[in-house]
Amino acid sequence: MAALSGPAPWRRGWLPALQLVRRGSKAVTRHWKAMHFQRQKLMAVTEYIAPRPAVPERCLAPRRKVEEEEEEEYGYARLLRQQVEEAFRDNRMIAVCQYNSMPGEDMVLMRHYLRKHNIEVKFVLNEIVRPVLSQSRYKNLLPLFVSRNILLVSPETKAKEMLRVLKGVPQVNLLGACIDDTILSRQGVENFAKLPSLETSRGQTLGTLALLPSQTCSMLQHAAAHLAALLEGHIHQLQAGAGETGSPAGTEPAQSSGTQ
Repeated sequence: MAALSGPAPWRRGWLPALQLVRRGSKAVTRHWKAMHFQRQKLMAVTEYIAPRPAVPERCLAPRRKVEEEEEEEYGYARLLRQQVEEAFRDNRMIAVCQYNSMPGEDMVLMRHYLRKHNIEVKFVLNEIVRPVLSQSRYKNLLPLFVSRNILLVSPETKAKEMLRVLKGVPQVNLLGACIDDTILSRQGVENFAKLPSLETSRGQTLGTLALLPSQTCSMLQHAAAHLAALLEGHIHQLQAGAGETGSPAGTEPAQSSGTQ
């Protein structure tokens, strides 16, 4: 029965008690090796170089997004330029000042004091002002727009009041101004502020114009009055002479009658 159940024990395969099984990555048989120098030269010579287009790509294929951004920016810049043009057109006094950093409270006070004299403060960009001035009659103001600038505009020529306010704000320096379509430097603005008001100037001019006719009339009447005075004096002399000669002639007949 034992022979029928399976092979004999000495015919069965022998299995060791300890078995070693290798697991993990395979052995690396290839290592990096530098390319031969001649092969490097061959690869460099035979490398494909795409031909350059005759026209740059930026000229052939316009960028939609960039164009839209430029159009939006150009529209906003156009609005700012219109505001600058209106400021130069509607105001008689436009002063250009250099603006340095200052506290916000001081800026609010300065604008408040200037607004009392009907003077407005406008912040402008040189990129906006310079194209506007270059195409207008105010192009001589271009050298003043170099750094950060502000404009002080007013429909009236309040130069004296403006200088009084700016005297207390050292962060704002006056560079020049355009008053009644006349470009003035800082010294010119100070000299203009020393002039009398328009009403006083008109009164002085009217008095001067009225003085000339009166002087002319007095000069014309002086000769006639002098001639009349000379004639009147001559008449008095003649009358006096006639009186002196007439009194002896009247006494001689009376003496002669008495002697007879």
